Amino acid sequence: MEGFATGAWLTRPVLRLAALLAIVLTAAAILSGLAGRTGSYGTLDSVGRPLGTDFTLVWSAGQMVREGRAAAVYDWPQHEAAEKRAHGTDAVPFFGWHYPPFFLLVAALLAPLSYLAALALWQAATLAAYAAVMWRILPRGEALLAALGFPAVFVCIAHGHNAFLSAALLGGGLLLLARRPLLAGALLGCLAYKPQFALIIPLALLAGGHWRALAGGALAVALLAAATLVLFGPEIWSAFLGSTGLTRTVVLEEGGTGWYKIQSVFAYVRMSGGSVALAYGVQAAVTGAVAAATARLWWIGAPFRLRAAAMILGSLLATPYLLDYDLVLLGPAIALMAGHGLAHGFRRWEKTALAFAWLVPVCTRHLAFFCHVPGGLMAMLILFVLVTGRALEASGSRAPAGRFSRSAASSPR
Repeated sequence: MEGFATGAWLTRPVLRLAALLAIVLTAAAILSGLAGRTGSYGTLDSVGRPLGTDFTLVWSAGQMVREGRAAAVYDWPQHEAAEKRAHGTDAVPFFGWHYPPFFLLVAALLAPLSYLAALALWQAATLAAYAAVMWRILPRGEALLAALGFPAVFVCIAHGHNAFLSAALLGGGLLLLARRPLLAGALLGCLAYKPQFALIIPLALLAGGHWRALAGGALAVALLAAATLVLFGPEIWSAFLGSTGLTRTVVLEEGGTGWYKIQSVFAYVRMSGGSVALAYGVQAAVTGAVAAATARLWWIGAPFRLRAAAMILGSLLATPYLLDYDLVLLGPAIALMAGHGLAHGFRRWEKTALAFAWLVPVCTRHLAFFCHVPGGLMAMLILFVLVTGRALEASGSRAPAGRFSRSAASSPR
């Protein structure tokens, strides 16, 4: 146990071996899926599931935009019909579109390509952006290997999802916060396509006095909203707002997606048999606690890597709706905490906790389904407690007045 406490077992050779093994297994799984393609358009795997599963909803939404039916993506029967046409079969499951209209801009850009070409471009481009940000956070060869071998990468690729983009925007925005605050805010503002992450980020920036970043974020959201109004018309927002009640009820409260897939306190309470009211109450308590702790770290100007990691972890813990592929966002948080540890030394259990958070995305869905253990949620809570405690300790009795200085927003290196 002492070896686990000190993290002595986690050597560079062990890290490299684990990362390389994960990369090889991910590549093998992708090639296996491509080799067993079936269906009218060759877009299904050997058991009849769409390659890139959830990417189905993005590509089919793009086709509806091209047909001049953008608002219809929020009509579930019409969107389901478009998804079946995308694969040439009625056997594919329905993947609902729950995003604000902002993300239709991305879907429209990918729509002219075939399904498989669009999927390949989407995953390659966003994975490259994620890798570039991870390299900037911690420019070490073994760290990049760990970032690419991070099991959440496989989960995201398998689902054809957007977590690489989310991690790149969030990590990139934090990296640019000191040098290019307006651009940093714009990158963070672009995360408005995932509004469930919108609570902690502006709160942290406000507590830290990052007014130009807040202005950049507000401008980015305004420009995106204007673009959707011009391209899709005002009815797109009416359709979106009208769909949110059904999404909340069916997907979240009733567990239509599957509570074992959702990595939140809310989902765990519901999966455990708790009522909707109890789940919202417990989630509100956790959200309030992480919001207060994160704001405190940014208010006192805690070491950048630690408060940046706290912002990321707090954003994940604060939402009731967090799927396992969204755990890619743990990658920047792990890298930031590891960078601080390499510079200042690791505390007991930190290295083992980081390793657990790195590994858990590959099995968190199965742990919840078969063992009723919320692995992803546990990892986030453990890391948040560790990073908050260390940040407060490192800050000591530092006066809040320093939060407006340039040094308070310095680069993580």
